[in-house]
Amino acid sequence: MANDLPAAQWRKSSFSANENCVEVAADLPGRFAVRDSKNPTGAALVFRSAEWSAFLTALGAGEFDI
Repeated sequence: MANDLPAAQWRKSSFSANENCVEVAADLPGRFAVRDSKNPTGAALVFRSAEWSAFLTALGAGEFDI
């Protein structure tokens, strides 16, 4: 659960225009957490730094473009 991460500093993308977005906590040692901004006390996905880096690299390369 996201509330299991009390030290996390959550932030939304500067591209978010409304509440339908995700929030990321990047201040966790060796981990990154992602949650739904509409449900801040719900579940959060937690990734190791290497996994998050690989995701961002793939995203930047357009691997998820439809």
